[in-house]
Amino acid sequence: MPLERPLLPLLGPRRALTDFGGSYAGSGVVAFLFSCTGPVAIILSVGAAGGLSESDIASWLFGGFFLNSLISVAFSLAYRQPLVFLWSIPGAVLVGPALGHLSLAEAIGAYLVTGVIMLLLGLSGWVRRAMQAVPMPIVMAMVAGVFLRFGTGLVRAFADDLAIALTMCSVWLAFTMVPRLGRVVPPLVAALVAGAIGIALAGTFKPGAGALFAFAAPNAYTPVFSWPALVELVVPLAITVLTVQNAQGIAILTANGHAPPINAITAACGAGAIVTGLVGAVPTCLTGPVNAVISTAGQKERQYTAALLVAVLAMAFGLLAPFFTRLLLATPPAFIATLAGLAMLRVLQTAFTASFAGPFSFGALICFLVTVADLSILRIGAPFWGLVFGIAASRLLERE
Repeated sequence: MPLERPLLPLLGPRRALTDFGGSYAGSGVVAFLFSCTGPVAIILSVGAAGGLSESDIASWLFGGFFLNSLISVAFSLAYRQPLVFLWSIPGAVLVGPALGHLSLAEAIGAYLVTGVIMLLLGLSGWVRRAMQAVPMPIVMAMVAGVFLRFGTGLVRAFADDLAIALTMCSVWLAFTMVPRLGRVVPPLVAALVAGAIGIALAGTFKPGAGALFAFAAPNAYTPVFSWPALVELVVPLAITVLTVQNAQGIAILTANGHAPPINAITAACGAGAIVTGLVGAVPTCLTGPVNAVISTAGQKERQYTAALLVAVLAMAFGLLAPFFTRLLLATPPAFIATLAGLAMLRVLQTAFTASFAGPFSFGALICFLVTVADLSILRIGAPFWGLVFGIAASRLLERE
């Protein structure tokens, strides 16, 4: 078996508490705050646009936070590295347009098949070859295409609710421009707090009927396996998890002196995608930004404790998923649009740079245009065809 062996003996709670410290607590809290602000806003935006119910979104959050955190705890202890698993943000964005013509059960069927493929790639050791199969500029062009609507949504938020959008963007800009402020409070968290204060002052917080506070009661879905859903979603989901999310997380950890177990990570993402998919969550991935935050503070050998803290906080968030879902859905749409747009700005910048600053730029352009056009062919969504036409264009016109 090509899976990397964990470090023995396995660490217990007493050793983890001994290795824990203030710097790891600080980085863990900051990383968690990032994961539960912008990414959650993206799920709410995608879910609302795709016609998902409040119960569906809460179940998705439970799977994404609570179940994936169990993998984070196991891997961080087994390999003594900061290995935090959450869900694929590009995967969530890919699913949004698909829910316009596919049922949630069909999307879940695609999640499970994607999980099986990743599990087999991890167990076989072929994951490196799979990650190199599609040129990265074309993959990032697809990502840019599916993320673009969050950027335009941020602009439209100014027309929908100028006060909220202007307040949040001004605070985000101030905390971004002044590094001293940004180190105390992440700019996205500051924007969220400013928006919440603005909503409270304007009296636009409108919760639905019933109790606001509630614990998780995840849904159990029966998957439907349909060819249009499998063709449209499986390949883009697998590519974004392996070559965008996991590759980013692995590169960050490697740059900070760790040796992440690539095959085991891929297999875990596959198994996680199967389990979390049954409660409605998009496939599991090794998160890049969170691991970037916790792998730069303190001693390398003790950074796994920050990952454990992130996992514990994420479990608590997952258990309270219905409460946070109702809380955020009671805010004005411009609040969610602004928060999601601000979270995507740097990602969009990176995607455009990776797409058009190097080789395969023409194929990347074709992929981007097809993805943005958002036209389905044979009931198969645009992101898949963007990859197909982008790769074809590069093979025909960029052979060198």
